[in-house]
Parts: sequence; structure tokens; C-alpha cells
Amino acid sequence: MSFIKIVTVAAATSLSVTAVYADGHVDRTGWPQSFTVGTGSQGGTYFGYGSGWAGIVAEELGVSGGAEVTGGPMQNMALVHTGDLPFGMTTMGPAAESIAGGNPIAPGLPMTNACAMFPMYQTPFSITALSSSGITSVAEIPAGARIGFGPAGSTSDTYFPRMMEELGVDFERRNGGWSDLGGQLQDGLLDVIAFAAGVPVPAVSQLEAQVDVNIIEFTEEEQAKITAAFPVAPFEIAADSYTTLEAPARSVSMWNFAIANCDLPESFVYAAVDAVMSDNERMVTSHRAARSTLPEFWDRNTVMPWHPGAARWFTENAGAEISADMIHGDM
Repeated sequence: MSFIKIVTVAAATSLSVTAVYADGHVDRTGWPQSFTVGTGSQGGTYFGYGSGWAGIVAEELGVSGGAEVTGGPMQNMALVHTGDLPFGMTTMGPAAESIAGGNPIAPGLPMTNACAMFPMYQTPFSITALSSSGITSVAEIPAGARIGFGPAGSTSDTYFPRMMEELGVDFERRNGGWSDLGGQLQDGLLDVIAFAAGVPVPAVSQLEAQVDVNIIEFTEEEQAKITAAFPVAPFEIAADSYTTLEAPARSVSMWNFAIANCDLPESFVYAAVDAVMSDNERMVTSHRAARSTLPEFWDRNTVMPWHPGAARWFTENAGAEISADMIHGDM
């Protein structure tokens, strides 16, 4: 099985390394000379967030690193599983499907060599339309509406169409990068964009700066119906996420985790996790979605085996109690 790598679009290196990783006390046996983080499309939260933590890890460990544009969670699971990429980012739903052999990139192949690394943030499912459309609720989306669901195979594309069908919406499905779909909505080529991405979604922020938009929340009944049918939880998009919002918007969300190829050296992954999890303020500076990138959320992973290096970090620094059958190599 082969995969086509996308061109690396961001890189970060550093001449200064923190003392703990520079003074020789850390075993660097088997460490790569460089690394790449599989993210998502440009304009989406994955790309911005992934570029941020790649830069932090590169600087703290003194290893050249950067972010790479990919098709998102499903493709990242495949690329990290095969070792085509050392690191990536995924969502709990696509991770569970991939481990069970349901990844559309390689149907029937259990992708069990992609390991949990650290919790990132919750992905809210949010709907946006131009104010000029008159669409202010899910019920008002007209039959046959052209809806952009993000890149093919992304969390958005995997789950949002099913959610809309569950709510009785009739639509034409469109795919593309986040920025491209935002532009299509503004140009009248789409009626609605339905994004599953950490907020604020850069494409939506850019859109609302140029034109009046409606960010459409679910009703309580719609929220309950979706949470009963899909692996998501109730969520509120904070009012300060977008200038358009005057109050929190009712939504649903799914957790995202950073992932590592399970064969990476334990000391390398431990050090990478330490770089990210030890300085949340710095992570938030790189992307506001990182406000949830906190050690106490380690238990949001109930799907993937943990990389031994990550499991050791959370056990030693967050009081995590990870069972042996959830750690790769001990299973």
C-alpha cells in the first residue's frame, strides 16, 4: 500500500534547545533528524494548530520539524499507521473506524499502529450561511441546498452529512478545502457550509470579516437527536469565538488527539509530549483551540492504544491511570 505525500508547507527549526534535552541526559537513540505532522487543509483548524505544535516541538527538541497539508483525520490515521508520517492529528470517530478496518483509504485494514499522543481539543460541528440567504436555522435550509462539508474523508465529511440526513435535511454534497468552500459561499456557489473544526475556524473568521453571516445553532431537540445517534457530546460555541455571535451557540463536538506512529522511540515521543503539554500558554498563542490542550483531558481517549512514551508522560505528570491493555506493546 502506498500513499502520496503532500508537499510540506511549514517548517520550524531552532538553534537553541532546552537544557533538559540538550545536556545529554535524554537517550536520543533512534531519534529522527526531522519530523512532519500530518494536519488538514489550509484554512482549517488542523493546519493552524498542527503548525503551532510542530514548531514548539522542533524548537524544544532541536529537531527540524514542520506541518504538512493532508486530507485530515482519516488520511492522517493511514499515513501515521504506515509510517509515511511520524505524527498526525485525528478525531475519535475516524480513529475508531480506522482501528476497526473502516478507513475508506484502505477498507478492511485495521490501523492499529497509530498511537494516541496527547489530547488536543474538541471539534464543534457548526453551520454557517450568508445572512442574505435568510437561513437562520437547520429547518430553514431549503431542499437541494448545496452544502460544503470540507475535504473528502475529513471528520466533517464523514459525519456531518449523516447528521444532516438524521435531521431530515435534503442537500447536494460538496467537498473542498476550508478556505475554498468559504470563498464559494461568499460567491453564491454554495448555500451553506457545515464545518467540523476547532473554533474559531479561520475560514469562517475570514468570511465574517468580509460579509454578514449567520452562524446557525442546533435546537435542543436537534442536539439531543444527534448525540443519541453519533459519537458526539453536547457543546456550546463561546460567544467570543466569532464577532457575529452575541451569545453561545448550541452545538455538538468530538475530541481530537495528536497521534504518533507506534514504532517511534519512547524517549522521542515522551519529549515531544512534554514540549506541548508543559506550556499551554504557548500553545494557546499558536491557536486558541489549544485552550483544551490540557493534561487532565488524557482520559478522553477511549479508542486508541497509547504510545508508551505518551503513556509514561501522562502517568508521571498527570496522575493518569492507563491500563496495560491500552498501551501499545503491553496489549
